[in-house]
Amino acid sequence: MKELNHESLLDKLNRPLRDLRISVTDKCNFRCQYCMPAEIFGPDFPFLKKNEVLSFEEIYKLAKLFVDSFGVKKLRITGGEPIMRKELSTLIQMLSSIKGVEDIAMTTNGSLLSKHAKDLKKAGLSRVTISLDSLNNEIFGKMNGRGVKVEEVLSGISAAEEAGLGIKINMVVQKGVNETEIIPMAKFFRKKGHPLRFIEFMDVGNSNQWNLKDVYPKKQIIEDIHSVMPIEPIDPNYTGEVATRYRYIGSSDEIGVISSVTDAFCSTCNRARLSAEGKLFTCLFASNGHDLREPLRSGFSDKQLINLLSTIWGSRNDQYSIDRNSYLKENKKREKIEMSQIGG
Repeated sequence: MKELNHESLLDKLNRPLRDLRISVTDKCNFRCQYCMPAEIFGPDFPFLKKNEVLSFEEIYKLAKLFVDSFGVKKLRITGGEPIMRKELSTLIQMLSSIKGVEDIAMTTNGSLLSKHAKDLKKAGLSRVTISLDSLNNEIFGKMNGRGVKVEEVLSGISAAEEAGLGIKINMVVQKGVNETEIIPMAKFFRKKGHPLRFIEFMDVGNSNQWNLKDVYPKKQIIEDIHSVMPIEPIDPNYTGEVATRYRYIGSSDEIGVISSVTDAFCSTCNRARLSAEGKLFTCLFASNGHDLREPLRSGFSDKQLINLLSTIWGSRNDQYSIDRNSYLKENKKREKIEMSQIGG
């Protein structure tokens, strides 16, 4: 296998690899309709068995290769719900020991943070992104599919704050479901001082009955907020940032909008996603992943693994959000990995 120049590794669209998202479990205690609808992910759903999931040692080995050989700076822990993975703080501690890692973040529904925030911070976790789609218990209970109360997530947010973790809030906006919550959420989290990011309802996976007519677009979200609390656009923090940033005029308080449906950002995407079972996905909307578990467990050397990863990224040409319209026009159906397996 031809060895590549890893320091300057680019995909076919000249995008570098800088961000590795690591799913540690495919299980979740919520059943959000846009991710893991209960009618599909029910009691008999075949979740991964223990021996099918990467061990902490295997995750550490791959993460270290990504950092040492490809210049990855940021690691994000995802799921499913990542805190459902036992002893997660042990993995965080292992990953934080890798020289070159500048930031370890986690995406979570927040419901278990009250018990674990301090331990995760102590282990080396820098930030959490907490999903909350409404402040109304009736709306939120329906959306999370388990009747979980808003207060449970707010308690998790408070625990994260007390532990000293950086906090962002994600809100998926679905037309006809929770767009009425945009302004209440914006006001509440502006007062709390936590950046809020609105996410357009996306066609991730095959289970959420996605339809373009159910998308509440970025343009409308911005108009809604601006009419009540005037905002202005601000520059991204870094190349490849997925959220378009805005600031409330006259302040440093900000919001963001992640708009992969109406305003694709594929051209700067520098993320790879590792599933809990050890498959590497080069796009959130990918149909197939590249198996790394078998090479790991069959004794591949570091050099062999590096060359394998180089080949995978060097062959990458994903830009699904740009190509989506052609799929819709031609009425093409494309099987995609479920978000619960790679964490968004």
